[in-house]
Amino acid sequence: MNTEVKIAGVTFKNPVMTASGTFGSGMEYSDFVDLNRLGAVVTKGVANVPWEGNPTPRVAEVYGGMLNAIGLQNPGIDVFIERDLAFLKNYDTNVIVNVCGKTVEDYLEVVERLSDTSVSMLEINVSCPNVKEGAIAFGQKADSLYDITSQIKRKAKQPVIMKLSPNVTDITEMAKAAEAAGADALSMINTITGMKIDIHRKKFVLANKTGGMSGPAVKPVAVRMVYQTAQAVKIPIIGMGGIGSAEDAIEFLLAGASAVAVGAMNFVNPYTTVEVVEGIEAYMKQYGIENVTDLVGAVT
Repeated sequence: MNTEVKIAGVTFKNPVMTASGTFGSGMEYSDFVDLNRLGAVVTKGVANVPWEGNPTPRVAEVYGGMLNAIGLQNPGIDVFIERDLAFLKNYDTNVIVNVCGKTVEDYLEVVERLSDTSVSMLEINVSCPNVKEGAIAFGQKADSLYDITSQIKRKAKQPVIMKLSPNVTDITEMAKAAEAAGADALSMINTITGMKIDIHRKKFVLANKTGGMSGPAVKPVAVRMVYQTAQAVKIPIIGMGGIGSAEDAIEFLLAGASAVAVGAMNFVNPYTTVEVVEGIEAYMKQYGIENVTDLVGAVT
């Protein structure tokens, strides 16, 4: 059985990776997960300068998942390169760095700093629903998405993945804009904007009021959006949203995703990623599938 996939010229030993913001930058999970088993480690969002993130409370459990309003807290690109990237060099896996910013210039600064590193790909976070400045506008307006994608592509030395927001009227419009601007791949979906209220205190549970909903409850929406997008664009898609098992991951592949990412379930079961890898292999053996790429878009 061949579990290799290629995305924008980058070879992955299998189609399973981590979803940004749910796995730290790999070090945090390395006592539980053999990072060598993964197709890629996708890091937490990295900005040009350190971000404190949003005030607490900023995480809440909800039916079928969780809300988070972390606000992309991160130590900044300098610490990331010296500490996290140096650590990841010890492992035989692709490293995809999630890049965030408040202005186009912020993004470009990080992209340029990463140009001479061992990073395999860049994932551009233009769709975080709990960062008030910048990113929300880039991810929800086709012309803004086209503009930032094209500017990043002019500077980037690595292939560029644009991470799409589900909080739009037509996901295919955004996907086409990113593709037209030169994006090498798409990742989707980011979290769905949600809210929780404490009825006894009559207060918002999150200090930010709203947060990003992730977990099993969003999977049907994510699978539908991946399918729609796969029909609309020719570039590869990395599918995510509520994946907790190999069965979940295979749904995304059949819908048209070339690879998948495990997110919220890393908090529930830190072994989920490896279990998904093994489950895909078992499924291929069960049905006599020689190449995992034969599953991509195979739904009828």
